[in-house]
Amino acid sequence: MSETRKLAAILVADVVGYSRLAGADEDRTLARLRGLRSDLIDPAIAAHHGRIVKRTGDGSIIEFRSVVEAVRCAIEIQNGLIERNAGVAEDRRIEFRVGIHVGDVVEESDGDLMGDGVNIAARLEGICKPGAVCLSEDAYRQVKGRLDLAVSDLGPTQLKNIVEPIRVYSIEVGAPATAKPPPATA
Repeated sequence: MSETRKLAAILVADVVGYSRLAGADEDRTLARLRGLRSDLIDPAIAAHHGRIVKRTGDGSIIEFRSVVEAVRCAIEIQNGLIERNAGVAEDRRIEFRVGIHVGDVVEESDGDLMGDGVNIAARLEGICKPGAVCLSEDAYRQVKGRLDLAVSDLGPTQLKNIVEPIRVYSIEVGAPATAKPPPATA
């Protein structure tokens, strides 16, 4: 198998409490998830020029050429989920955790991606609060001046099986963005 190294923005998303949701009502959960994919998730990915690398049952690994587009896509999906969960009992809501990292990845000949870039994004998703988006410092550095976001600095964080701590930023989706100070006048 041939492989290619490249830089990519990787978004990893996973449904919070999927096993619990499916255990309570598998048919309805699957139908709702399929509906969300066709009506919200897949169109958002396409609109932001993402490529679905792999579906993991209740989650996805998605590649973007731009971190800005990856973050815009994540926010669009998270905001869409807030709207779709309005009026749904808390224990029946479909919510996602999302991790985004930009880094070096290995692309296999079949299009699958591997390497630290993917692993870090997956670990960020794992520590993310439901409904939020966690960014690595590398990803945040690319978007902080380009998007108006409400962000919390979670500081250097030790991620499972990642040697060095990664500084993590959490985007609070649905929260008002913090006001940026006006530019200083000379």
